[in-house]
Amino acid sequence: MQPKAFIHTFGCQMNEHDSGRMKEVLEAEGYALTADKEEASLILLNTCSVRENPENKVYSHLGQLRHLKKASPELVIGVGGCVAQQEGEAILKREKAVDMVFGPDNYMRLPEMLERVREGERVLMTKWMPRDKKIQNFIPEEWVERGHVEGCKAYIAITKGCDNFCTFCVVPFTRGREVSREPDNILREARDLVNRGAREIWLLGQNVNSYQAGEWDFCALLDAVSEIDGLPRIRFTSPHPNDWNDRLSDLMAARPNICNHLHLPFQAGSDRLLHLMNRRHTVEEFLAKVRYMRSINPELELTTDLIVGFPTETEEDFEGTLRVLEEAEFSQIFPFKYSPRPKTKAAKHFADDVPRRVKEDRLARVIALQERINAERVARYVGTVQEVLIDSANPKQRGAMNGRTDGHRPVTVMDGSLEIGDLALVRITSASGHWLTGEPVEQAIPAMC
Repeated sequence: MQPKAFIHTFGCQMNEHDSGRMKEVLEAEGYALTADKEEASLILLNTCSVRENPENKVYSHLGQLRHLKKASPELVIGVGGCVAQQEGEAILKREKAVDMVFGPDNYMRLPEMLERVREGERVLMTKWMPRDKKIQNFIPEEWVERGHVEGCKAYIAITKGCDNFCTFCVVPFTRGREVSREPDNILREARDLVNRGAREIWLLGQNVNSYQAGEWDFCALLDAVSEIDGLPRIRFTSPHPNDWNDRLSDLMAARPNICNHLHLPFQAGSDRLLHLMNRRHTVEEFLAKVRYMRSINPELELTTDLIVGFPTETEEDFEGTLRVLEEAEFSQIFPFKYSPRPKTKAAKHFADDVPRRVKEDRLARVIALQERINAERVARYVGTVQEVLIDSANPKQRGAMNGRTDGHRPVTVMDGSLEIGDLALVRITSASGHWLTGEPVEQAIPAMC
C-alpha cells in the first residue's frame, strides 16, 4: 500500500511554505498526503517558537500522538521547524514517541532522515546549512519548478533568516542569519507557479524588504514579479519598517496587481521601548511612512504586530501604543503579551517586570480600541464594489463562496456558480466583525483567462 503522510503546520506563512515543500519532497518519495492522522504512517509537526503559546501547543499535540504510536509502533513521528531548531535533542529526551527532530534548514533531507529511522535510529538534524554567502539558492535548482499551489495561491520564499536581532525575537536563532535567493531563481519559480494555476503569489521572508542580491533590491524584484503575465495578485510579508521606503510605496500605488495590503509591524508606541527592542526606528519615522502611503494610496489596508508588557513598559509608554493605533487606523492587529524567548537579549538582560494582570489589562484595552477602529473601517465597505479573488467554498452556507478583497478583507459571496480562482466584482451588502458579505455585480473573470 502507498504510505501516507500527515503534516500539521503551526505559525506563520513561512512555515506554510516549508510544509508545502515538505509535501513535494514526500510525494517524490512515493507518499500520499492525508488529512487524517489516524491513517498516516508518517506524522510531521512543523513548529513555531515566536511566542510561548505555540511552543506549548506543540508539546501538548505530541502528548496526544502517544496513543497512535503505542497502537502502531511502526508510525514515524517527526518534529520540524523553529521549536525543533530551538529545543533540539531535548525533544527526543522528553518525547519518546518522536523519531526525528529537524530544523528549518533540513527539510529537504527528509528522505535521508526517513531511511535512518527505518534502520532503527532516532535522528537529530539541526545543523545550519553553510551561510558563507549572502546570496544562496536555498531552494535547489531541481526543485524550483516543483513549487506548491494551494487552490489558487502559492508562496515563494525569497529570503530566509534575519539579521536584525530585535531583543525580543528568537528568529535569528531558529532561522539563522539572512540570505537572499538569486532573482532568476525566484522569477523562474513564479512563472512556473502561474503556469500551474496560481492566481496570487506571496513573497516571503522574515524581513522580506531587506532582500538584496547584487544590484537587485526588494523594489526591483517586486517590480519584476509584477510584470509576469497572467498573475493578477501579488502579496508579500513581512517587511520591517526600518527598510521600508517611499520607492516601495510608490511601486505599490502604481502596480494594480500588487495588492493594497501591507503588514508593517510597529511593536510599540514608545521610542524608549523601541530602542530597548533594537528596532532602529522611531514612532514618528514609522508614522511618517504610513502618512505618505495613505496620501498616495488611500485604499491601502494596513495590518501590524505589537507587544504589550515589554520589560519596563510604563503606562505612558503604553498610551503611546494606543495613540499609534488611533492615527494609523490598522485594519487588523496581532497583539501579544510579552514572553521571554530563549537566547534573546531581552530574556538574558531584562527582567520580565510587568505584572501579568497589567499585561492582560493592556492587551484587553488594545483589543477594545482596535475593535472600534475596525468597525468604523469595515462599515465603509458597505455599498462599494470590490474585486474579490475566490479561494474556497463557504463551509456553512450552501451556494456561497469565500474570497478576499485586494486589501485582504474576507468576503462571503452569495453565488455558488463561482469557482476557486475566479476574480469577481462584488457589491458589499453587509459587514460583521472582520467579515464582509456581498453579491456579484457582473460575470467573474474566469480562473484560466
